[in-house]
Amino acid sequence: MKPPYSPAISKNSFVFVSGQIHLSNDGTLFEGTIEEQTQIIMKKIQAILEEAGSSLDNVVKVTIYTTDLSLYSQVNEVYMSYFPLTLPAREMVEVSKLPLGARLEISVIAAV
Repeated sequence: MKPPYSPAISKNSFVFVSGQIHLSNDGTLFEGTIEEQTQIIMKKIQAILEEAGSSLDNVVKVTIYTTDLSLYSQVNEVYMSYFPLTLPAREMVEVSKLPLGARLEISVIAAV
């Protein structure tokens, strides 16, 4: 079934990447550690950006949603490894629920 959204859309020299959760290749929720879940999401975002003609180096804004803000430092450690030069503007907020019971969802905006 096709999702009711686009994984990303380009507009006015920007790529807007929809929120990505920690799904395995078979479409089921990956239940590993929060660090592994963050890796899966960041790799998905990286691939989406590259397909759109951009890269993580061009990310200007990140929004991170989590169901448990106490995971901040573990998520942050993995997150920062993807932005070694310049950290984009970002917020991380706790929410009560995410799609499919995910613990983490990340969306980005990047320049093309």
